[in-house]
Amino acid sequence: MNLFNEIVQAKNQLDGVVQNTPLIENRNLSDEFDATILLKREDLQVVRSYKIRGAYNKMSSLADTEKSQGIVCASAGNHAQGVAYSCNLLQIHGVIYMPKTTPKQKIKQVQLFGKSFVEIVLVGDTFDDAYASAVEFATENYMKFIHPFDDYKVIAGQGTVGLEILSATNQPIDYVFVPIGGGGLAAGLSTVFRELSPKTKIIGVEPLGAPSMKTAIENGGNTPLETIDKFVDGAAVKQVGDLTFEICKENLDDIILVPEGKVCTTILRLYNEEAMVVEPAGALTIAALDFYKERIKGKNVVCIVSGSNNDIERTAEIKERSLLYEGLMHYFMIQFPQRPGALKEFVNTILGDDDDITYFQFAKKTSREVGSVIVGLELKNRNDIEPIKANMKQHGFDYRYLNEKEDLYSQLINN
Repeated sequence: MNLFNEIVQAKNQLDGVVQNTPLIENRNLSDEFDATILLKREDLQVVRSYKIRGAYNKMSSLADTEKSQGIVCASAGNHAQGVAYSCNLLQIHGVIYMPKTTPKQKIKQVQLFGKSFVEIVLVGDTFDDAYASAVEFATENYMKFIHPFDDYKVIAGQGTVGLEILSATNQPIDYVFVPIGGGGLAAGLSTVFRELSPKTKIIGVEPLGAPSMKTAIENGGNTPLETIDKFVDGAAVKQVGDLTFEICKENLDDIILVPEGKVCTTILRLYNEEAMVVEPAGALTIAALDFYKERIKGKNVVCIVSGSNNDIERTAEIKERSLLYEGLMHYFMIQFPQRPGALKEFVNTILGDDDDITYFQFAKKTSREVGSVIVGLELKNRNDIEPIKANMKQHGFDYRYLNEKEDLYSQLINN
């Protein structure tokens, strides 16, 4: 099949169903990077992500008998919303499998978009768990499975983002930064640019904790990851699609891995400075600009803002991850003397005027003289941490620095 032709056909199929989202220059980012930074605002779609494109294009292409039997899908959230909205528009019954860890906001939105046409099943901790259950259910009940990324019709639908970008500007585009989860958007968009704007460099962006496409390309084969960090839930899969892998390995010029903490800093910045609410996957491409800042100077750059389905209940975690990444939050297990005035001494002799204790918890009293205390410190300046460590040594406060001990930190702080 000719995928580019499929994408052009998908554009016609989606006319009147999806929004032609704006391509807007962000002046703050343009000034910061001395470039023209254009944001493709897929977070403004009716389902607040680009996933409606692939879902509707696939479902509208089904035979009448397939539509009457109903469909099944698996998703961490955004594909589910696209499928649910399509079920409602096309009046198709859908069973939607989602991980139990999916943010509540996304689950609620799926039901709102699908109304009486969808049934939600929560299973497992990751997309891959939900996927396995969904495929089994679809096979047993002779229902069509709507894959979130590894399907030519889905890839073609996502590729219409590329057509819209090129139709929205007469200026040459030097770089496009595109987020990668399973690879559907990257595969479709890169196909468009290879056909219509081959000099544009296509830069894929993955979360550091889920480098599925980069690993596959480096290994020369579609390799599943053993473990992933699920935080960037819209782009955290253990294995990309076979179809998307084959396309992306030929079309992508580079893949950047962005630390989850950097993503969190970007989410907070976009909210505070731009009044933009984006989900972790939606912030990936903007977070990646720092890693390309020398190469994009003076260039025209497009970042795909892929979605805005962020759960407000995650705000505390987002702030915590951001502070840790920026070197402004530090955790210690400190042996505190068990005598009156010890805490006052710690505050007065160890901490600076701008340092703040945000976490204080006795972990275990080891003797009559000392007790283990978990202390969290939030700083104004990342360079202040070394004087604090030096002060503790000087004044006899024995400590273990938990930021560098991930397993211990997770047990003592995250639980």
